[in-house]
Amino acid sequence: MQNIPIEKFQITGLNENSMEAASRPQVGYLRDAWMRLRKNKVATASLILLFVIVLMVMIGPKLSGYAFEQIDKTARNAAPCAKHWFGTDKLGRDIFARVWISGRVSLTIGVLGALICAVIGCIYGGIAAYFGGAVDTVMMRIVEILISVPYLIVVIVFSLVLQSKGILTLILAMTITGWCTMARFVRAQMLAIKNEEYILAAQALGVRPWKVILRHMIPNTLSTVIVSITFDIPGYIFSEAFLSYIGLGIQPPNTSWGVMASSAQSVFTFYPYQLFFPAVMIALTMLCFTLLGDGLRDALDPKLRK
Repeated sequence: MQNIPIEKFQITGLNENSMEAASRPQVGYLRDAWMRLRKNKVATASLILLFVIVLMVMIGPKLSGYAFEQIDKTARNAAPCAKHWFGTDKLGRDIFARVWISGRVSLTIGVLGALICAVIGCIYGGIAAYFGGAVDTVMMRIVEILISVPYLIVVIVFSLVLQSKGILTLILAMTITGWCTMARFVRAQMLAIKNEEYILAAQALGVRPWKVILRHMIPNTLSTVIVSITFDIPGYIFSEAFLSYIGLGIQPPNTSWGVMASSAQSVFTFYPYQLFFPAVMIALTMLCFTLLGDGLRDALDPKLRK
């Protein structure tokens, strides 16, 4: 038999020397979520566009050279031009400056409303899920009663009682019952992890209930809460626009995208650009938050990690 040099052979099976080697680089949860979010082109594009909108909301009013309440009597209902990039309204106010000032109000209401509801809902839902029994039953019945009250009625009542239609009044009226949906969502999530080993271990060690809720239960539902917040923000922005459109929201001299749309609807036939720009900003912002929420839901789900 002909002798074949051992150099001709190559190991193709299991190599015992590499059994302990990691199959992939070790990365943290947040870094892994960010890497998967970046691979989602739609969510990344939405995040970039949101960044541009927020940046323009911050610096946009300075770019036009006009104050949002400044009146130019010689340029009423002017079409978009080099002097007024988005045109002017019936009083001669620059629409470009007003669009970005309005964005500050609409985004503030949307973000603050969603965050307030998330905080209250997490705490309320966490308490109901942790204690269970009669406590859970009573707390959930209260939530069901509050959810059954139309928020439009709440807004009207608050406006009449407080004699105000400002930003704080609107946020308070929208969140007084808005947290109930988040509370039910968080309760369902926490009931799923209530009997996990780390929760039972904390209880066995004598950790106080409020510490278990704040340090263990809420953080382990934080990813789903963040996704829920990104879906709630468009809802609050649209609600503010709708309430302002029917006259129950922000009132002059303050402005918002809804106020601008309401003012422009009466002259839409003759000056459509006055309605076009605030409507586009409302639609773009809501679409970006919705698409970003879809991307975050996929990126933060540990079951999808490969």
